[in-house]
Amino acid sequence: MRHFDLSPLYRSTVGFDRLFSLLDQASSNDAAPTYPPYNIERTAENAYRITIAVAGFGESDLSIESKENALTVKGEKAGQENEKREVLHQGIAARAFERRFQLADYVQVTGASLENGLLHIDLVREIPEAKKPRQIPIGAGSAKVIEAKVEAAKAA
Repeated sequence: MRHFDLSPLYRSTVGFDRLFSLLDQASSNDAAPTYPPYNIERTAENAYRITIAVAGFGESDLSIESKENALTVKGEKAGQENEKREVLHQGIAARAFERRFQLADYVQVTGASLENGLLHIDLVREIPEAKKPRQIPIGAGSAKVIEAKVEAAKAA
């Protein structure tokens, strides 16, 4: 794997800290976490759903936090209810986890639900009216003003 030194770029830029930290994270050798597995779906033009497999976790074991452009989902099991059990094979992971998602600008969490071991987090992208593209009407008023000045100059 090739390594890129991005430090010369840091000196000549202002306000791109987040971009460069994302580039550093993407180029690191750390393996991306794979637990718990998740899906990201587009449910409408500006609506999305993140579904995370959290079998064995209850609502009280999970926390969801949205801060700036980051969504963090944490899961931590409370103490074992029945410690006298002898587990012969444990294929269902119940370890603590923390999963982070980078959200685009203007994406907000609208709700979350836990059904059949799947945590569903609904997101919507609401662009403010001031940021939406708008049509600018082309008026013929400026041409009339110029023509009026020409006619006034001819009359004088």
